Amino acid sequence: MGSLGKDAAAAGERVVLAVNGVRREAAGVDPSTTLLEFLRTRTPVRGPKLGCGEGGCGACVVLISKYDPTTDEVTEFSASSCLTLVGSLNHCSVTTSEGIGNTRDGYHPVQQRLAGFHASQCGFCTPGMCMSIFSALVKADKPGAAGEPAPPPGFSKLTSCEAEHAVSGNLCRCTGYRPIVDACKSFAADVDLEDLGLNSFWKKGADRAEVGKLPEYSSGAVCTFPEFLKSEIKASVDNQTNNVPAAIAGEDGWYHPRSIQELHSLFDSNWFDEKSVKIVASNTGAGVYKDQDLYEKYIDIKGIPELSVINRSNKGVEIGAAVSISKAIEVFSDGTPVFRKIAGHLSKVASPFVRNTATVGGNVIMSQRLQFPSDIATVLLAAGSTVTIQTASKMLCLTLEEFLEQPPCDAKTILLSIFVPDWGSDNVIFETSRAAPRPFGNAVSYVNSAFLARTSGDAASGELIVDEICLAFGAYGVGHASRARKVEEFLKGKSVSASVILEAVRLLKDVISPSEGTTHPEYRVSLAVSFLFSFLSSLATDLDEPAKAITPNGISTNGTMNGNGASSLEKQSKVGSDDLPIRSRQELVFTEEYKPVGKPTTKAGAELQASGEAVYVDDIPSPKDCLYGAFIYSTHPHAHIKGVNFKSSLASKKVITVISAKDIPAGGRNIGSSFPGLGDEALFGDPVSEFAGQNIGVVIAETQKYAYMAAKQAVIEYSTENLEPPILTIEDAIQHDSYFHPPPFLAPKPIGDFEQGMSEADHKILSGEVKLESQYYFYMETQTALAVPDEDNCITIYASTQIPEVTQNVVADCLGIPYHNVRIITRRVGGGFGGKAMKGCHVACACAVAAFKLRRPVRMYLDRKTDMIMAGGRHPMKVKYSVGFKSDGTLTALHLDLGINAGISPDVSPALPSAIVGALKKYNWGALALDVKVCKTNVSSKSAMRGPGDVQGCFIAEAIIEHVASALAADTNTVRRKNLHGFESLTKFYGDAAGEASTYSLVEIFDKLASSPEYRTRAAAVERFNGGSRWKKRGISCVPITYEVRLRPTPGKVSIMNDGSIAVEVGGVEIGQGLYTKVKQMTAYGLAELCSDADGLLDKVRVIQADTLSMIQGGFTGGSTTSETSCEAVRLSCATLVERLKPIKESLESKSGAPAPWKALITQATMASVNLSAQAYWTPDPAFVKYINYGAAVSEVEIDVLTGGTTILRSDLVYDCGQSLNPAVDLGQVEGAFVQGVGFFTNEEYTTNADGLVVNDGTWTYKIPTVDTIPKQLNVELLTSARDKKRVLSSKASGEPPLLMAASVHCAMREAIRAARKDFSASSPLTFQMDVPATMADVKELCGLDVVERHLQSLSSAAAET
Repeated sequence: MGSLGKDAAAAGERVVLAVNGVRREAAGVDPSTTLLEFLRTRTPVRGPKLGCGEGGCGACVVLISKYDPTTDEVTEFSASSCLTLVGSLNHCSVTTSEGIGNTRDGYHPVQQRLAGFHASQCGFCTPGMCMSIFSALVKADKPGAAGEPAPPPGFSKLTSCEAEHAVSGNLCRCTGYRPIVDACKSFAADVDLEDLGLNSFWKKGADRAEVGKLPEYSSGAVCTFPEFLKSEIKASVDNQTNNVPAAIAGEDGWYHPRSIQELHSLFDSNWFDEKSVKIVASNTGAGVYKDQDLYEKYIDIKGIPELSVINRSNKGVEIGAAVSISKAIEVFSDGTPVFRKIAGHLSKVASPFVRNTATVGGNVIMSQRLQFPSDIATVLLAAGSTVTIQTASKMLCLTLEEFLEQPPCDAKTILLSIFVPDWGSDNVIFETSRAAPRPFGNAVSYVNSAFLARTSGDAASGELIVDEICLAFGAYGVGHASRARKVEEFLKGKSVSASVILEAVRLLKDVISPSEGTTHPEYRVSLAVSFLFSFLSSLATDLDEPAKAITPNGISTNGTMNGNGASSLEKQSKVGSDDLPIRSRQELVFTEEYKPVGKPTTKAGAELQASGEAVYVDDIPSPKDCLYGAFIYSTHPHAHIKGVNFKSSLASKKVITVISAKDIPAGGRNIGSSFPGLGDEALFGDPVSEFAGQNIGVVIAETQKYAYMAAKQAVIEYSTENLEPPILTIEDAIQHDSYFHPPPFLAPKPIGDFEQGMSEADHKILSGEVKLESQYYFYMETQTALAVPDEDNCITIYASTQIPEVTQNVVADCLGIPYHNVRIITRRVGGGFGGKAMKGCHVACACAVAAFKLRRPVRMYLDRKTDMIMAGGRHPMKVKYSVGFKSDGTLTALHLDLGINAGISPDVSPALPSAIVGALKKYNWGALALDVKVCKTNVSSKSAMRGPGDVQGCFIAEAIIEHVASALAADTNTVRRKNLHGFESLTKFYGDAAGEASTYSLVEIFDKLASSPEYRTRAAAVERFNGGSRWKKRGISCVPITYEVRLRPTPGKVSIMNDGSIAVEVGGVEIGQGLYTKVKQMTAYGLAELCSDADGLLDKVRVIQADTLSMIQGGFTGGSTTSETSCEAVRLSCATLVERLKPIKESLESKSGAPAPWKALITQATMASVNLSAQAYWTPDPAFVKYINYGAAVSEVEIDVLTGGTTILRSDLVYDCGQSLNPAVDLGQVEGAFVQGVGFFTNEEYTTNADGLVVNDGTWTYKIPTVDTIPKQLNVELLTSARDKKRVLSSKASGEPPLLMAASVHCAMREAIRAARKDFSASSPLTFQMDVPATMADVKELCGLDVVERHLQSLSSAAAET
C-alpha cells in the first residue's frame, strides 16, 4: 500500500490512522494484527465482518485512503480488512459502512437504496456490499479531465456494466443478488430506471420511475480523509530525518526499509529468521497460504522505491514488483493491443478489493516459490516478459521462463520488477483464456493459457504462415506456468490447417500432464486442447469454424479472432453470454384487505444492517475477562485418541488450557446436539474419534486469533488397535448393515400395487441410477456463541441458532443442571438454511462447558475452514430405480432403492425419506414402492439444509421422467404434463395435505409456462440456434414442483408500553427470512381495530430477541412455516388485547365524539390497570396440519462444448404464494432459494478425502453462486391462488419450496448436452446419467472430452479425400 507507514521505522513511534474520521493509535497490538481484528476489538466499529479470512467473500471490505502531501492528492481503494495488516497502515484513513452513514448522522444513499430495493436479508454481507458499491462510486466520480461531461443529477459516472461488476467479489447466500444489482444500477448514469425491480421508492407499473424518488446521491458527500491526518502527515514530512536506520523497529515489531540496501541490512541482522519474520507487501497471499504460526516481526517492503516503479518506453513497460494488480491493469489498459489484452485478463484475477492491494510481484513469487496456479505468470510468460531479481549477493535479469524454472527462491531473494516488451500490432496475434467457475474472477482457473503468434502472409496461396509462436499454459496441475515448446517448434513455418491443428493437439497432450492428485486431470487436458484449437482455428484460412468459441460461464477470453465462415447465430453469440446485462421482471399482486399485511414493506432493520450497526453474536462487546475458544478436531475417521500435544511454536505459547470431555461437570453428559425423539450426538470424540472432523477439544486463549493459531499447533496421537475399519460410503454401510431406522410414523408409505403396475406397462426401465452429492450451507456468519457464567450455577448464552429451545435443553443436559438455569438469547442470525440448528448446539455447548469450568465468559467464532469441516451439510444420496410406463408416456409403477448417507448420528436424517418421497410424488407414478436405507457412516452427521430431502426428491423425479421420455423419444414436457396429478390422484398420493380442489394450482402453473406460445417460440429458437452453432449449445426445460409443509404449535406475546410503543416476542428467530417484518405487519393488523392509522402503528412495533426464559416452547425456526405460525400466534395475542381495550376505546369515543387517539387510549388503559400484555400459544387444527406448495420454472441455458462452461440465459419462475403476507419478502425468498439451488445443481463441490475429511474447505475451492453466475434474466411471478381460510390469512410458505425449481437449470443443461452429443457422435447415447452437481468438468465430459480431436479427424479425413 504505497509507502504506508514508512515513518514508523523511528523507534517508539506508533501506527496512527483515522477510522471513520476519528484518530486511532495501534498501540500495544500484536504485530500480526489485521485491520479487521483491530477495528472489531480496538474500536467501536462492527460493520466489517469476518466471513472467510481469505479475501474471498467481501464481508470485511473497507475503503482505505492515502494522502500524498507533495501532490495534495487523496487516493482511495477498497480492500479486504481480513488480510490487510494494521501495521502497514500508518497515516492511512479507513472508512467503514458506519462511516458513510448511520442511525445518528443519517444513512447514505447506498444504504438506503440497498434497503429500498429489498437487497438485504440476513444482512451479514450487507456492510461489505455497501462498501464495495461505495468504493465503485468514489472511483467512478473522481474528478476527470477538463471538459468531461458530468453525469445527470442524482446519478454517478458509473455505468450499468461497472455497477454489476462492483460486487463481483462479494458473496451473498440469501438474496440471489438480483436486488443488490438493481441497487447498484440505480446509481448508473446509463440505466433505465424502469428496468429496475421491485422497490419501495415507486410502485412498479403504476408510478413513473424517476431519480428524484430515490434517496439523493451526490459525489464527495463523505470525507474519506480527515484534515487532522493530513496535517500530521505534513508535519512528519517536515520533521523527518532521513538518517534513522530501518533496522530500528517501532514498538509494534514492524520494519519499513526505504531501500534495497536497508532491506539487506535487515536480512543480515542476527534476529532474522524466516520462521518468525514475515516479509510483506500487501499480505493478500495469506488468504491462500494461511499462516501456520504467529510472527514476531514483519518487514514491509512497500516503501522501497525500486519496487514501485512504472516505466514506459518504446521498448515496453517495466512494472515494479510491489505495484498493485489494479494499478497494473490501469497501466496496461492504456497501451497496444497486447497490453490491453493483458489488462483484460488481469481484471479476471481475484476480486476488485483484492486486486487493489495484491501485488503483481507477489503473485509471480507465489507461483515460483509455492506453485500457486497464477494467471498473471501465464499471461506474462506468453508476452515474453523478463524479471529483475535481487539475491543476497547480486542483481540478476532473467526471462520469466528461466525464473519460474529455477528452484523455489528463498525469503531473501526479492523480485524487483517485471518488464513486458511492446510487440506492436503488426501481424501479432495475442490471446488469453481461462476456464473457472466464475467469469468475472474470484475463482482460480482449472487451466489458463496465453498465446502469442507473429504471422506473415504467403502471397501465392493467401495463407498465413506462423513465423514465431509462444504457447503458455498454467494452473493445470503442475508447479508453474510453462511453454509448450514441442508444439511451438512443430507450428513454426507452417500454415494452419485441420491436419496441422490435429498434430499440434496430439503433441500438446504429451506436454500437458497434470501431477498426481490434481482434480479433474482429463478435463484439464481437454481444456488446454480446446484453448489451442480455438486459437489456431483463427489462423487457418480454410477452416469453416466459429471465430471464437470460448466465452460462456467461467470462460473469459481476450481479443478477437479472424477466422472465417461462422454462422450468423454464432457471430451473434460472440457478444458473449457472460457479458449480457442482468435483467429481471416481477409480477406481484398487492392486497389492501388486511393492511398493512400484504404490503411489500421494507425488511425491518435493513438500513441498520447496511450501516453495519445491526448486532450479531460476534458484535456483542466481550465481557470482562472473556476468553476465546477454537476446536481441535480429528483428521482420522475411526481411532482411539491417545493424547493431544502441541508443537513448539509461538502460537502454542498462547494456549491457556484445553477443554475436553473430562471437563464436563459431574452429572452432565457428553452431548453436543439432540433432535427430540431421534437421537443424540456427542460433543467430544472420547475416547474414540468416530469421524474425521469430530471435536476432540477446545483450545482456550486470550484472543480469537490466538485460539485459531494455537489450534493449528495441536498434534493428535491416534491408535486404530481393535477398531473396525471406518464405514465411509453408502455402499460400505449397505455391506455392513449399518443403518438408522426411522420410527414408523416417519417412514414413507408405499402406494398401490407395484407388481400390478409393472405388469400393465408397455415399456420398462429396470436399472436406472442417479447420484447426488452434498452441499455446504455457506451462511456468511460461521457458527458462534458467547457463554457468560452467572450466579447459582446459571449461565447465559448468546447463540447464533435456529433452535434456542433445543440448544437450552442440550446445554443443560451437558452441564447437568436444570433447564431454567440456562438462558439462550438470539437476536438475529447471519444466515442459517438449517445449518444453525443442530450444528450450532455444539458451539454453544463447548462455550458453556469452558465457561462453567473456568468461571469466565468464553466465546467462539469458528474460522471458515473448521466450520466447513464440521458442518455436515446436505445428505448425499445414491438412487436406483425401476419404472414402468405406457407407450403414450403414462407412468404405471416406480420402485425406488434409496441410499442416504446420514453420517455418524441420526440428527434429522430419519425424517429425510418422507421428505424425499413427498417431493417425488408430484407425478402420478401409478404405483410406488420403496426400499429406503438411512446409512450410518463414519463421516460428519448430515443435517437439514434448505429443502432437506425435498430438493433431492424433486430431482430424482425429473431424472426418471427424462429417462422415460428419452426411451420413448418423446418430448419431456409432454411426459411431465401427462403425469401431473388430477385432484383425485393428488389426494391418493398426499392424503389430507392435498386440501381443497380449488387450491390445487400446479397444472395451471405448468400450463402457463410450458404450454404457452412463448415457450414454443423459445424452444424452436433453441433448436435453430443448435442447428447453426457447433461449439455452443442451448437447452430449455420446464420443471414443476410440489412441497409439503407442516404447521407447528407456536407462541407469541404482544406487550403495549405506557407510551404506546409495542414490544412483540415470538418463538421464531430472524435468520433473514423476514419473520420479524411479517410479525410487525401482523401486529399492526391485529391491533388496527383500536387505531385507524395501521401504518402509523407499524412504526410503533419492535420485535425483540428470542429468549428461552422469556418465551418458552419456542420450538425451532425451519420448515418454512415459522413466519406464518408466529404471525397467527401474534394475531391471537392482539385479539386478546383488542377485547380488553375495546370497551375503553368506546368509552373515550362516546365522551369525545371523535376517534380515540392511540396514545390517549393506552394512557387511559394504564390508569384503569388493564393488562397490556397478552400471550398466545397457537396450535394448528388437527385436521389441517399440512398443506402443499406449488410452483414451476422454465430455465434456458447455454453450454460451451469446448469447456463445459454454462451460462443461465433466463429463468422464469411462477410460485403459488397464496395471499402473500409481504410480497417483497416472499419475492426475496423465492429468488434467494432458487439461486442457492442453482449452486447445488451446478458448481458447489463439497469434496472429501479418502478419510471423509472435507477438503473443499474455503472460498478458494468451494464456489457458491455469485453475481456473474445467476440467470442473465430472472423473471418471477407470485401467483395469488384461491383463498383458504384454514391457512393464515390464506398465505403460503416461501422459504424453501422455490429452491426445488433450480432443478430446471440442471434439466436444461441435460437438453443442451443432448444436442452436443447428437452433433458430435452418432455412438453417444442420448440417454445418459447426469448426477448432481453437474460441474464444468462433468458437462465437458458428457459432451465428450475428445470432441476437438474427433472434429479435426473428420475434417482431415474429408480434406484427404478431396
